[in-house]
Amino acid sequence: MSFDYKKMLKKEEINVGLKEQKIRYGVAAAAGVASAFLGNIPLLLVAGALAASGFTRWCPVYSGLSKSTVDPNEPPPGPGCCGGSHSEEQGKHTEDK
Repeated sequence: MSFDYKKMLKKEEINVGLKEQKIRYGVAAAAGVASAFLGNIPLLLVAGALAASGFTRWCPVYSGLSKSTVDPNEPPPGPGCCGGSHSEEQGKHTEDK
């Protein structure tokens, strides 16, 4: 298993699956709350990094290792703020399926 630093520095495609994205959000929230109670700044930085990698669905360490947890059956992320389509006529949000 080799680690490629050049791949780590370039975001080419998503490599964090939907299940792992939810896990990263949960761990980031727990670490953020724990860092607030403990006054631990490094833990807060870890929480921020996990939240950011969950939001972008890209992990630089996974890129360096050429690893991906994206399920081939899960839908690709859609355009816009949340992956759904917005109807301009009605002003309502509809989910793409």
